[in-house]
Amino acid sequence: MTDFADARRNMVECQLRPNKVTDPRIVAAMSELPRERFVPPAHQCAAYSDEDLPLGRGRSLMEPMVLARLLQLAEIQEGDVVLDIGCNTGYSAAVLARLAGTVVALESDSAFAASATELLTELGCDNVVVVEGPLASGYPSQAPFDVIFIDGAGADLPGTLCEQLKEGGRLVAVQAGAEGIGQATLWMRTAGCEGRRAAFDAATPQLPEFAAKEAFVF
Repeated sequence: MTDFADARRNMVECQLRPNKVTDPRIVAAMSELPRERFVPPAHQCAAYSDEDLPLGRGRSLMEPMVLARLLQLAEIQEGDVVLDIGCNTGYSAAVLARLAGTVVALESDSAFAASATELLTELGCDNVVVVEGPLASGYPSQAPFDVIFIDGAGADLPGTLCEQLKEGGRLVAVQAGAEGIGQATLWMRTAGCEGRRAAFDAATPQLPEFAAKEAFVF
């Protein structure tokens, strides 16, 4: 039987701390949240491994180190309003709930949305609301946001999503690259313009809704 508490400690000590995750709030959140609850039973024994875990229907739970470093890159403050795009079963939203004031967790798959709602309620994440809708559209009815977090990689980023950021707002995601290696990237909205900075490499699976569009061949 897997000792999940021990597995969480090992994740923090062997994956997060050696890879420049220094924000104590992120470390505390990921030390306490039961990541195994957010994956299918067949993958629970690998819930704290240093890899992306398949959830089905083309979706996956992001590798812990990549998730932590992306959240750290966003510099989330306690009063921030955050849009979590592609929340899957809700693990990223649960971590964000420990960092921000309000989290809007957007999910296009109704089964994932229902699972996320149930788990987040059980865990007492009462500052998170799960909403359904197309991921690439964001959630303009609640914009502007301080932070937008995209829970996966994408080729067509950030699209029009930066328009849903407040002045000084941040968007973080993995910009997909060649041969499956992407770059964790920070976009910032300053004076109405969009600046960007690549931070580190990440082999994160692409979200289907942000995958590259196939070019028409004559």
